[in-house]
Amino acid sequence: MIFKRTEMLFGKENIEKFGETKIAVFGLGGVGSYACESLARSGFKKFILVDFDVVDLTNINRQNIALHSTIGRFKTEVMSERILDINPEAEIEIFTEFADLETRKRMLSDDVDFVVDAIDSLNPKVGLLEDVYHLGIPVISSMGAGNRIDPSKIMINDLSKTFNCQLAYRVRKYLRRRGITTGIDCVFSSEPANDLFNDDSESNKDEKSVIRGREREPIGSVSYLTAIMGLWTASFVIRRISGRL
Repeated sequence: MIFKRTEMLFGKENIEKFGETKIAVFGLGGVGSYACESLARSGFKKFILVDFDVVDLTNINRQNIALHSTIGRFKTEVMSERILDINPEAEIEIFTEFADLETRKRMLSDDVDFVVDAIDSLNPKVGLLEDVYHLGIPVISSMGAGNRIDPSKIMINDLSKTFNCQLAYRVRKYLRRRGITTGIDCVFSSEPANDLFNDDSESNKDEKSVIRGREREPIGSVSYLTAIMGLWTASFVIRRISGRL
């Protein structure tokens, strides 16, 4: 049995529960791709995958779906194939489009049990979190992973208790304007952002709002940091659904 060793930790009942839980993953970059893989390897097999982008050469340093053989392909399609290669029984719905106010209505179907927010752009991230909050769907949201190198600073907490993360600060600010102050769990790094090539650390180029498809200024990133944030994200889902959190 594929998941026998996971069953030894969580029990048969929880493995069955994982298999029946539908997870919507928004964003399949460095964090989202690792979160997806970890969930698939833990027995989850119902997925909604959302990302409008294609794999780029610059993604290879941090995204597990980014290979020379996948450059130019849609991330949703590559991630779907990878999940099916892990578990051929997986049921996957993909949305290769931007998650905006209108499209999210289709993406957040009535049977979504849990949302993983790995969007790295401010406006769509805030919009998604506002939607799931009002719909009452459990969510774990990942904050800024760029320009950070210390994995020991990664932690999980309510968004209201985050610090040293400009993306989290801005998400909090925007959500407060919409009447949401607590109730959003997130993975974040308490390490101040590093930028060896620009002393203007307050600019946080990785955390600017982005219009779909608009090219953003590159920032520093490292493979293990985004991967660990993705794995922490998956761990939250697994432990919450199994009652271990």
